[in-house]
Amino acid sequence: MVVALDELIQSIELWLRLIKKEQSYVNPNLDPVLLVPGIGGSIMNAVNDEDGSEERVWVRILGADHEFRTKLWSRFDPSTGHTSSLDPKTRIVVPEDRYGLYAIDNLDPDLIIGQECVCYYHDMIEEMIQWGYQEGKTLFGFGYDFRQSNRLQETLDRFSAKLESVCNASGGKKINIITHSMGGLLVKCFMCLHADIFEKYVKNWIAIAAPFQGAPGYITSSLLNGMSFVEGWEQNFFISKWSMQQLLVECPSIYELMGHPDYDWDTTPLLQIWREKHDSSGNACSILESYEPGESISILEEALSNNKVNYNGEDMLFPFNLEILKWADETRKIFSSAEVPSTVKFYNIYGVNNSTPHSVCYGCEQQPVSDLQQLLSLEAKYIYVDGDGTVPVESAKADWLHAEARVGVPGDHRGIVCDPHVFRLLKHWLKAGEPDPFYNPLNDYVILPTAFDIETHRDRGLTVNALNEDWEIISGDTDEQGKAAAAEQTALVGSVSVAHVKKDQPYAETHATIVVRPRSEGKQHVELRAVSVTTSG
Repeated sequence: MVVALDELIQSIELWLRLIKKEQSYVNPNLDPVLLVPGIGGSIMNAVNDEDGSEERVWVRILGADHEFRTKLWSRFDPSTGHTSSLDPKTRIVVPEDRYGLYAIDNLDPDLIIGQECVCYYHDMIEEMIQWGYQEGKTLFGFGYDFRQSNRLQETLDRFSAKLESVCNASGGKKINIITHSMGGLLVKCFMCLHADIFEKYVKNWIAIAAPFQGAPGYITSSLLNGMSFVEGWEQNFFISKWSMQQLLVECPSIYELMGHPDYDWDTTPLLQIWREKHDSSGNACSILESYEPGESISILEEALSNNKVNYNGEDMLFPFNLEILKWADETRKIFSSAEVPSTVKFYNIYGVNNSTPHSVCYGCEQQPVSDLQQLLSLEAKYIYVDGDGTVPVESAKADWLHAEARVGVPGDHRGIVCDPHVFRLLKHWLKAGEPDPFYNPLNDYVILPTAFDIETHRDRGLTVNALNEDWEIISGDTDEQGKAAAAEQTALVGSVSVAHVKKDQPYAETHATIVVRPRSEGKQHVELRAVSVTTSG
């Protein structure tokens, strides 16, 4: 790149506060971090209480579906709130190796699948180690049996003990908790029920992609049709959607992720069904029926009323469980009463720019549903809203807590924990690693380079350089007045020229145009287009 173009780019970067300073920096006094995963985000082993043998049941490749059905299929006990495996000899445990990090790092034991859903916190752990964190001293993990309710006392007791051990291992320092997905609900529940312990040990809580008001579209179709953690050909080696469905209908955690029926949704999630009806003359017709979250319970109950599995030669009924629903309703009441202690700072990162299931529709006008039990074999159609592909923005933002910042980051639900944008936010909030030149603390925004391209052409003594560079400024929420003002704004366009003229030196001239787009959804796009021409002498 010629000098003139280089000087021009530096001038624009100075204006945007983008200049990087290369320097080695490690903070010797980092506060400890505890990583808490979401549903399906912990390795789980099955212990045979008769002989003491132990084997991995989640996640595994060889014999995955068989072992999943044998060891993880379970029943809910309403008297205790505990979900126990159908096999009376099996007890599920989460390994504690590497101070809890092993269970939430890379969930794929055979390294075949290699997707974000099985390489869970791996990239974040590696990134944080580069910032100066150390396993067992300032970096820890908390895995748990994700079948259980977020308010199961056994899990909350383990979490309390984990906070104490992390604090002791780090020399009495307070803890930064980073949660993903349902892990945010677990921590919110603990914060409400054990506020004194939470305040004693916790400094900051950063929630990523938390379904604070549920994931209505995703959970509704999962209860009726199952879910797959792996897409494409790899799912042939994994758990079938049907096998997963039978687990989910007995999981309190799943019922606690249903769309909150009492939340005042901007866009109400619906269960829609094209039903076959007959008029007084017996003529068939199709009618589209819509059910809000509270109204859809009777539909789920009837659709799953004859749902059966065969376990060890015995047919067992696995209907929609109203006892679990009752338990989940009590859990939601706890969520709604939670408050962040005044000594703790809370941050919320949520995914945007992904089509996210919100309402679910079965059947069509030409092929209506005549029997609700048919829903189990039908393919769901979705009405989408903005979100991370699983959790709608509206749900993830509605934490009902006092937040230091809420930031939307383009990313999908599982991949967001590996996202460089998220890493930069975490790095700043944790005050870790080298100072981030892309963060502006005065205006509380992060500038993220999103594209860079340069081309060079030479012909007859002339050198032409063409450069395209884009940045994205991510900032916190704007109030309604600010959003309305931003909607009325147009792009700001400016031009600048730089000439390099010195005797006995090549002539160089650069022209650039910079476009600053109006702010939208917490982001502002900046585009730079520059061309330079240089003579050979």
